[in-house]
Amino acid sequence: MQEPSITPELIAAHGLKPDEYDRILQIIGREPSFTELGIFSAMWNEHCSYKSSKKWLRTLPTEGPQVICGPGENAGVVDIGDGQAVVFKMESHNHPSYIEPHQGAATGVGGILRDVFTMGARPIAAMDALSFGMPDHPKTAHLVKGVVEGIGAYGNAFGVPNVGGEVRFHPSYNGNCLVNAFAAGLADADKIFYSAASGVGMPVVYLGAKTGRDGVGGATMASAEFDDTIEDKRPTVQVGDPFTEKCLLEACLELMASGSVISIQDMGAAGLTCSAVEMGDKGGLGIKLVLDHVPQRETNMTAYEMMLSESQERMLMVLKPEKEAEARAIFEKWDLDFAIVGETISEDRFLILHGNEVMADLPLSKLSSSAPEYDRPWVETPAAAPAPALPPITPIAALQALIGSPNHAHKAWVWEQYDTQVGADTIRRPGMGAGVVRVHGTRKALAFTSDVTPRYVKANPFEGGKQAVAEAYRNLTAVGAQPLATTDNLNFGNPEKPEIMGQLVGAIKGIGEACKALDFPIVSGNVSLYNETDGKGILPTPTIGGVGLIADLDDIISGLPSDGDLALVLGETRGHLAQSALAVEAFGIEAGDAPHVDLVAERRHGEFLRANHTHLSSATDLADGGLALAAFEMAEAAGLGVTLDSADIGQLFGEDQARYLVACTAEAAEALGAAARDAGVPTAVVGRFGGNAVVLGGDSAPLAELSELYRTAFARAIRGDMPDHA
Repeated sequence: MQEPSITPELIAAHGLKPDEYDRILQIIGREPSFTELGIFSAMWNEHCSYKSSKKWLRTLPTEGPQVICGPGENAGVVDIGDGQAVVFKMESHNHPSYIEPHQGAATGVGGILRDVFTMGARPIAAMDALSFGMPDHPKTAHLVKGVVEGIGAYGNAFGVPNVGGEVRFHPSYNGNCLVNAFAAGLADADKIFYSAASGVGMPVVYLGAKTGRDGVGGATMASAEFDDTIEDKRPTVQVGDPFTEKCLLEACLELMASGSVISIQDMGAAGLTCSAVEMGDKGGLGIKLVLDHVPQRETNMTAYEMMLSESQERMLMVLKPEKEAEARAIFEKWDLDFAIVGETISEDRFLILHGNEVMADLPLSKLSSSAPEYDRPWVETPAAAPAPALPPITPIAALQALIGSPNHAHKAWVWEQYDTQVGADTIRRPGMGAGVVRVHGTRKALAFTSDVTPRYVKANPFEGGKQAVAEAYRNLTAVGAQPLATTDNLNFGNPEKPEIMGQLVGAIKGIGEACKALDFPIVSGNVSLYNETDGKGILPTPTIGGVGLIADLDDIISGLPSDGDLALVLGETRGHLAQSALAVEAFGIEAGDAPHVDLVAERRHGEFLRANHTHLSSATDLADGGLALAAFEMAEAAGLGVTLDSADIGQLFGEDQARYLVACTAEAAEALGAAARDAGVPTAVVGRFGGNAVVLGGDSAPLAELSELYRTAFARAIRGDMPDHA
């Protein structure tokens, strides 16, 4: 088949700027072939090269005594003691999920699971952080249903419990939803598998499912804005098969145990191209591939298509040659493809042969580590003007505005479609703070959460970045876990706009400061830019996935309040209502500054709560919706009413940081108060749990009535018959 000639239009269609193409000409000293153009496009796009964010990502704290492997591999690895490690990462599948929600979300789950088990870990938990447009937007219901079905279909069939996440709605996501998928797995700390190739003349082996035309150009598509040609991009979305992936997991773990693997890499974005280049580059070697040996499920596939296909459930491995027969037998037993498709070479070359023709011959090191890197111009986000005073509202009407909105209603409609118990180690399911999964066969458990408040980040990227990390820290602490490390998924608009780049820079600075202050390093992550449609960007959404360790099951705080328990707030309440959930949901006001995050107080209050967990029946962090929403959620989960003494809207709904709501007996409250005075932690009794009504400073409503609203509002919003409670 005749390859198309290289034209300015073809170069632009591959997402390459004229100066980037000039750089390619300088590197290879000639015009690239069509396949070579595709390879450069795949390796140099934003999704694979991080060319706009690399400079700033390097400033993040990534080390600590607990960190075995930080960013740069398929996933981060953190020591949890007893020779065990937790392996985890979060990654976006935003663009594919908007185009084809079911498959886009499903393959996002599949991809993140492969990132974990390619390191030698068996997945034990998944989460998803989802951002959609407004419920009344014509595409939203279709997207929500498709994405949730896709996540459930893949995760449930694969067999990994989904234990947490978040769902939000905002008009900025009307044209560009966000699907951020997280996975974590367990491995022996001394049996982690890495992607750097080593040794010359070693076989390069293709593993898993066959290669098709699905997903060709997916990584390039994910590095561009959307416009009215969006429907034309449907063929760039991959199709997943969770049953094949389950077989691939078992085959890979068996293969790793056999001692056959030198290095291994998931075929994710940009497929065969990216996996081969990364393995070669990290090992300082070249790679030669013979595409005639690649297992194909479609006829007459070109070199270009094979190199850029993003077909799912595939891995690339460098194999110990003497182990070939044993390795092949394992994959044949699991009914998966095993094909030697090339070898490592000593020269710095990426040599692609197909049908006895050289389709590409490029300096391999220039494709990955020498990709363009930009110091994009950026402007600091201006200080927010003061927020207007909120109109008068009664406390119960304010609570109804929150619990009747899809952003703060009960999310059972979502997580009941997921298998949250598979593996039989889930201790705390979704619905209240962090999820908790037992480390099988031990007294340990791991806690997982994902957090960000995008409206804070837009108002003040630095404080908003700090707050996302602090909220993850608090959510882990509130279940009794010692926060260990984080993964980040930085979702922003077009970085070529200085104000958007300023949001990214500010958020990274805030995230870095918080991670440092809280000893909560970032060990893996993903950047998703160009989340714009027709020039309109999303809210800046730097999602933080946090992982914490519960050293002994007795340390878990997982109970609910009992009738007669007192409600105490740890931390100081000033009544910060700017950018609050109440302002947005009750009045449609998004104005003012984000709440300030005092990182010294965050650490002090978190350490105090963990040290005094035996006094507590129940705990939760205070964030969106403040004290009133947290107290209602805690009481409603226990089937109890709650009385809060204050009628002040700022005290009830303010979103000041570094605060927890705890429930405990009167006797325990006295002991907790004494310990808090000694530790310099402000505490106050703010009410009590019990009865069958919710009473906020004298304003009251039956618990049953509020519970009905809370538990039905999400489904009604998706169906389009949500009542107006504002």
